[in-house]
Amino acid sequence: MSLPPNIYIVGAQCTGKTTLINNLRQHFQSNSPSQQFPPPTFITEVARSVLKTHSFTASDVIIPSRSLQLQHLILLAQASAERECSTQWFISDRSGADPIAYALRYVGAEETNKLLDSDEWTEIKDRMKKGVLIVCEASEEAASWLHNDGVRLMPKDISDWVAFHTLFCDFLDKHGIEHVVLPPSIGEHEARVEFVLRYWKSKFQSGST
Repeated sequence: MSLPPNIYIVGAQCTGKTTLINNLRQHFQSNSPSQQFPPPTFITEVARSVLKTHSFTASDVIIPSRSLQLQHLILLAQASAERECSTQWFISDRSGADPIAYALRYVGAEETNKLLDSDEWTEIKDRMKKGVLIVCEASEEAASWLHNDGVRLMPKDISDWVAFHTLFCDFLDKHGIEHVVLPPSIGEHEARVEFVLRYWKSKFQSGST
């Protein structure tokens, strides 16, 4: 049985990723994708689980020594979660690219090479290239979405937020990971779900996985 491509919902903080994941979950609970393959498994809360388990806080993200350790643990946890879904297809809230992008932003390129040279990144990158990557866009248009929940790291300002989005997309481009940007102008929940599904179905039907 040929499984459909995995879906990764990624990008900067406060861009609607978790809301989109929840809406995709509701969609697949109500609509079976096909009799040929099962509904997706969902990978969620990886970073938050690492923060809690290893007693990190959001402020540690900007402390280089702590941040590199944190992002390495998140990368390991993401790889482990994906391995557990090896016989299924999944939708992931974030990806292995997210911790590396944060390391590039707050630790630096030289130290981040330790993550890029890891077996986990090689494994995850290969899987991501076969999947569907949706980057939720950070932009001035979405400024009202910025909300501090007390757990996530907040950007200094809109420019910092948008700069991280640009860094993220540039990183994906550099590593040959195809992706599509979901703009905030598509704001309705149903429209955002349809955007993801349209791209996912197109990739599955084209056999480009």
